[in-house]
Amino acid sequence: MTYSIKIIDDLLEPFRMVIGADFNRYRNHVYRVYLNCLLIDNAEINQGKYAIAAVFHDIGIWTDHTIDYLNPSIVQAGIYLKKIKRVELLEEISLMIYWHHKISGYEGKNQRVVENFRKADWIDVSLGILTFGFDKKIISQNRKNLPNLGFHFFLLKKTTKNFFKHPLNPLPMFTK
Repeated sequence: MTYSIKIIDDLLEPFRMVIGADFNRYRNHVYRVYLNCLLIDNAEINQGKYAIAAVFHDIGIWTDHTIDYLNPSIVQAGIYLKKIKRVELLEEISLMIYWHHKISGYEGKNQRVVENFRKADWIDVSLGILTFGFDKKIISQNRKNLPNLGFHFFLLKKTTKNFFKHPLNPLPMFTK
């Protein structure tokens, strides 16, 4: 099954050359996170925000060549939101990106969408082991339709390399 959601494809395409060989890996991850968001919250008002956050949440890995990618990813989202004159979404999407690896629940401004996005990413990063009570069959079907293509192995290699470079801060993308 081929997924094609215009906003996601339109946002990802300019990064194709920068992402290079990892493009389809990342694209599938973005789609799985987005579909997990919709599984949690299908409110029309939030769908576009989830799509934008999904595309940009890890993009700094490639744009800034770093595993410490939260702020570079937020910068890229900000460039896009300014370009389309939707800066009113910057704080909400920035919070979704910044807190998406938080291990415990997020409490704070825009809590509902930030927490939904956090859970959606954790569902994917955990390979569907974490479901937060959402439909395991749908999560599994999305993983089947949008295969991993080595995305988690790619992340493991990046974090291992970072560990040897920065043993005191091996996982800078995790927020407390």
